[in-house]
Amino acid sequence: MVKFLTRFLDNYHKNQTFRGHMPGHKGRALLSGLEYAYQRDITEIKNADSLFEADGILRQAEQQTAEIYHVPETCWSAGGSTLCIQAMLAQMKAEHRYIIAARTVHRAFLNSCILLDLPVKWVFPVSGGIIAGTYQISDFEKALQEISVPACIYVTSPDYAGNIQDISALAELCRKYHARLLVDNAHGAHLAFLRENQHPVQLGADFCCDSAHKTLPALTGGAFLHMKDASLVMQMKQHMQMFGSTSPSYLIMQSLELCTDWLSGSGREKIQLCAERSAMLKQKFSGKYHFLGGDPLHLTFSADGENLAEQLRNSPYSVECEYADKTCLVILLSPVMTEQDFQFLEQALAFCTPVPACTVPALPAPMKQKLSLRQAGLAEFEFLPLAQAEGRICASVQVPCPPAVPLAVSGEQLTKNWLDFMDFYGLHSVAVVRNS
Repeated sequence: MVKFLTRFLDNYHKNQTFRGHMPGHKGRALLSGLEYAYQRDITEIKNADSLFEADGILRQAEQQTAEIYHVPETCWSAGGSTLCIQAMLAQMKAEHRYIIAARTVHRAFLNSCILLDLPVKWVFPVSGGIIAGTYQISDFEKALQEISVPACIYVTSPDYAGNIQDISALAELCRKYHARLLVDNAHGAHLAFLRENQHPVQLGADFCCDSAHKTLPALTGGAFLHMKDASLVMQMKQHMQMFGSTSPSYLIMQSLELCTDWLSGSGREKIQLCAERSAMLKQKFSGKYHFLGGDPLHLTFSADGENLAEQLRNSPYSVECEYADKTCLVILLSPVMTEQDFQFLEQALAFCTPVPACTVPALPAPMKQKLSLRQAGLAEFEFLPLAQAEGRICASVQVPCPPAVPLAVSGEQLTKNWLDFMDFYGLHSVAVVRNS
């Protein structure tokens, strides 16, 4: 493939043009080792194109990404999947669609609904807890039947534990009810390149976001917004510019181009090899560890994750995990890992002794929605210890990332059972609407 952006940035540096434009570092690094990055960190100058109005080298590069993913259209994001989620939901607002969402969502979804004043009908998992879980298709159909206006279904797949939802079945359901299907595929940018293409758009989703930086070799903040209807690309860019920075990072965008180039070459084979190596690792330790999730690049252990994380961190091998709580631990694998990396990880896992996972509490009965997401999310608030929050209304949601999955959502009246559930996951306080 042609590396349009990389070629432009390299030539601009070589030409030694006087930089009478932003950024203020003028291409000069303040720290040795960062020279390449500073030299190519530019702004929207002549012939560099402009991401949200792209009709030059950036548009050509985006089209190459769409071709690699075998989707009708792709928009780049230098604002992560968060910006893609905002754009997808803005399009649902424009189409006057009601949102039906699987409850295991990222806080970026919740915050987007607050900003766009979108009501949400929640579908709760039938197993696995609230951080990650599995769903019944019939529950989504029941929700669609209860709504008399145009709707969409929004799911996270893979979730933080690597659980993959039945996207094909959800897509078929959406076609039956003339609904849209939106997928937060932030953790699944690699799914299109497994031996069997499992990418959400390939399986029937209307829109999905991929965080290229989570499992592929791209800089943090690099993401793709894919769509099934190519005619919507300029509309989606319009939505993205409403939320995104007017100065998207050219370094992040260059990393997306380089990642696309890698996928068009050796990347596909390396992803498949990584999946196979992951299966071998799981088989080797099947007697010692119990693994969860269906995505091959998520190494998810059913164990006291907090204990196991400390063992890994303090072992002679010094492994830092992606996420850990009382019920699981997640290590994200990558196709750039070498055989030596896998052997190192195997030695670390052999060194540790897992402690059984704490039992995930049953999900309490849903809380009552006393205020809209927007009313509560933008209200004046105060922080209270969980023990003092019963009966109060949840305000803006403060949950750390990872996993950034809200346990209570804005506008819900907090019950003791849910507060106990939040305590189980290590939360100590909650933002509540003042005087609620």
